[in-house]
Amino acid sequence: MLFASEIDPKLLETMEYVASKPAATAWVLVSIALVAFMTPGLAFFYGGMVRAKNVLGMLMQNIFAMGLVSVLWATVGFSLAFGGDGKYFGNFDFAFMRNLTTVDALPGYTGNFELLIPVLAFFAFQMMFAVITPALITGATADRLKFSAYAIIIGVWSVIVYPTVAHWVFSPNGWLFQLGALDFAGGAVIHVNAGVAALAIVLVLGNRKGWPREAMPPHNLPFTVLGTGILWFGWFGFNAGSALAANGLAAQALVNTHLAAAAAMCGWLIVEKLKAGHATTLGAASGAVAGLVAITPCAGFVGGMSPIYIGFIAGAVCYLALTLKTKFGFDDSLDVIAVHLVGGILGAILLAFFADTKVNSLGANGIFYGGGTELLMDQLVALGATIAFSFTVTWVLAKVLDKTIGLRVSTEDELVGLDQSQHSESAYQ
Repeated sequence: MLFASEIDPKLLETMEYVASKPAATAWVLVSIALVAFMTPGLAFFYGGMVRAKNVLGMLMQNIFAMGLVSVLWATVGFSLAFGGDGKYFGNFDFAFMRNLTTVDALPGYTGNFELLIPVLAFFAFQMMFAVITPALITGATADRLKFSAYAIIIGVWSVIVYPTVAHWVFSPNGWLFQLGALDFAGGAVIHVNAGVAALAIVLVLGNRKGWPREAMPPHNLPFTVLGTGILWFGWFGFNAGSALAANGLAAQALVNTHLAAAAAMCGWLIVEKLKAGHATTLGAASGAVAGLVAITPCAGFVGGMSPIYIGFIAGAVCYLALTLKTKFGFDDSLDVIAVHLVGGILGAILLAFFADTKVNSLGANGIFYGGGTELLMDQLVALGATIAFSFTVTWVLAKVLDKTIGLRVSTEDELVGLDQSQHSESAYQ
């Protein structure tokens, strides 16, 4: 038997590299399933918070994203996000899944960024990100958005907006990636992108009838807690799977994910108790999700107690951000902007303080680790570009639809509820 010390170091390195490929592939395949499960989890999370007459409408919008966006991702989305070597846009090299099983490497994924997994596995993993991102928007537009308008919005958005931002940030050829902006699992690409798009649509869509005068409490908080649990569970694949390998970085990202969610729940509930007098079940669920959002860009770049600090800050700040909608008069029905937009921005900025190259040598040191302000500047540029592009394109799209087919249901249909008016179904007899 040969011991490692008796093998030529170069041969040993090659053996370890070859052996790591099946493990990486197995972990990413599990992560694909975990992230796919998040979209039904999101449906329950949101579904419990709407009124009973709109629960099927909410579930349908989320589940429908799994169908439409997956097809669009296979058709053109993946190619636009990861094809070609352009800084700003992909190309159609992989359109209609062409070359995915024969290509040796994706453009830019060489050297330190070489994939250990098959390109097809990477395609599937990124597809689940593409699916859940537009689904996040549904929480802001709940109770009054036409299903037909929703279908068109997420279809166009998934071809124009999402792949473009994903190319900028995720592709090694993207201009924000090359600038030095860090986003481990989608703080800007997913949460800020979806959150600011939700704001754009809400500004065109208008407020629910009766808001904010009438109380519109959640109809089924157990659904929301169930959805929180599914999201928390799936988020391990979301963040730890983004290591694209079964290694110490994946373990670090998984631990960071859990600790940030736990700390954010505590932060949210403490501030809620101090401000409102009660620590609520809805607050616990929302706080955990806020922490999961904030740690997403940071998960593979921070360590130690940093995820707890990031999570706690996110929980407290995102709770305070709930007042934005009443202050500015826009009806973000289920607090997508406070949790996803604010949480995503906060996570991207806090990363510039807590990033540590001892955790990930391909990252950068944050301000607290002697890195200066360069990373912070890069993060702010990435956030500014994402917000400006996503908001502008989404607002124009919403305006066009509002002037043509109409964005929102009629007053009568809104009073009846989306379940009956849009789908001719009822969740409860």
